[in-house]
Amino acid sequence: MRRNTVAWAALVMSTAALIGSQTWYRPAPAGPQLPQEGLAEAKRLSAAFEAVAEYVGPSVVQISVQRVPEVRRGDGSPRGLTPREMTPEELEEFMERFRRFFPDGPGGFPEDFFRFEPQQFRVEGTGSGFVYDEQGHILTNNHVVEGATGDGDILVSFSDGSVVEAKVVGTDPATDVAVIKIDPKELDETPRPVRIGSSDDLHVGQWVLAIGSPFGLSQTVTAGIVSATNRAGVGILDQQEGYEDFIQTDAAINPGNSGGPLVDIEGRVIGINSAIATRTRANAGVGFAVPIKLASYVADSIIENGKVQRARLGVSISQLTPDLAEPFGIDPKLDGVLVNEVFPGTPAEKAGLQAGDVIVGFKGQPVESMPAFRLEVSTSPLNQPLELTYIREGKRQTTTITLAPAEEVELPAFARSRGPGRSPEPPGLELDRFGLELQELTPDLAEQLGHPEGAAGVLVRGVAPDSPAAAQGIAAGDLITKVIKDKKPQDVSSLDEFEQLVGDSSDLAVYVQGADGRGRFVVLKAEEEAARDN
Repeated sequence: MRRNTVAWAALVMSTAALIGSQTWYRPAPAGPQLPQEGLAEAKRLSAAFEAVAEYVGPSVVQISVQRVPEVRRGDGSPRGLTPREMTPEELEEFMERFRRFFPDGPGGFPEDFFRFEPQQFRVEGTGSGFVYDEQGHILTNNHVVEGATGDGDILVSFSDGSVVEAKVVGTDPATDVAVIKIDPKELDETPRPVRIGSSDDLHVGQWVLAIGSPFGLSQTVTAGIVSATNRAGVGILDQQEGYEDFIQTDAAINPGNSGGPLVDIEGRVIGINSAIATRTRANAGVGFAVPIKLASYVADSIIENGKVQRARLGVSISQLTPDLAEPFGIDPKLDGVLVNEVFPGTPAEKAGLQAGDVIVGFKGQPVESMPAFRLEVSTSPLNQPLELTYIREGKRQTTTITLAPAEEVELPAFARSRGPGRSPEPPGLELDRFGLELQELTPDLAEQLGHPEGAAGVLVRGVAPDSPAAAQGIAAGDLITKVIKDKKPQDVSSLDEFEQLVGDSSDLAVYVQGADGRGRFVVLKAEEEAARDN
């Protein structure tokens, strides 16, 4: 009996082992197989990503920047709402009142008893960059190193763990590009510069990789595609002084990626990661990079000249729209920029340009947009004759223009302050179909409203809400100085001249100038009678 019990136990154990063995090594159920052709393509793409990361990684650095903002004890904030130190008079008065209320208190106070002593602490930020040349120059963003001026403020970390100090060579807030420099001799091996690609040949949809230190995590690689090119007017840079021409990508970019390279599938740098569009400070699939063509121009200029050398034309311009094209007798489908104003003594004036001209070509290439034209002018060679094509009164003309350094081209400051205003008085002119109320401009009114001495035109006394004038941003106190008639701008200095030029037309193209000196051409289309009656 004992033998049978042992036999059964052995049988149970062997059966359990068999079941366990069958469970552990159970073959996968039959199903569709992965397509080998697609798998091979995926493996090749993965191998390409791996090769790019391995090749570019050693040239990408993490940049740690230390700043020393000043706060006052008891405040706890690096800026704003900082307690003000008492003046000696205020301190003496306060101490006297304190003695009156507390006569039994201590008989005297230290001189600095009520004063707030400055307290300093160090704030560290992290960004990215990449080696630009064998001399140790590193490209990054201006906003990464902005405010770092002292020795030891910038530390650069390489992928092998090496850490060296860097100094700022130059910055350019207008493009958000900066150049810093390390001493290559402080490293065991000379850092390898990146390969520079072409940002002019990008195509929407092509693969790109972003490399950097998001949230301080160095050597992070993310992949995506080029979502768009030539992004401008997105509000990242100053709209008056900045040059926006971004590459948009969905490759994950987060805080700390700034300054790192955006590279193509061949490992060539095509941009500098600069900003993201997000409501949470985290990546939302919309990142922006400065094209390497622009970044290289800025970097080379800083390295060679210590500053960015820019050319200037000397005009105020705006984008040509179909509405603006019509009164000038121009094909509404044509791309170009409209000259609002030509400033005296500038290359534009010397070349014969006039307000109302529409620039359609520059250096033999068509002008597609205002941001692109501004950028092309700024990076053009100085003191060389360049071809410029424009349309005046419906006729295409060509001139030769020689650009000058930006610092030599004086532009209006656009910073006049408004004086105390008062409501203008009749007589005036009401143009209900445009939502405008106008009146004669007098020297007294010009001074009160902050317009320059000698200003001429008709004064906007009022603008009706939800009117064509309001839709174009015209405001009370603005001047209308020109009316487009017979395909050209014509000056107006009185209501009589204005009425003669406008008549009963349903469309009105005028030049509007604010008290700050800035002006632009706008087109007003009369409201329908039915709409005005409602």
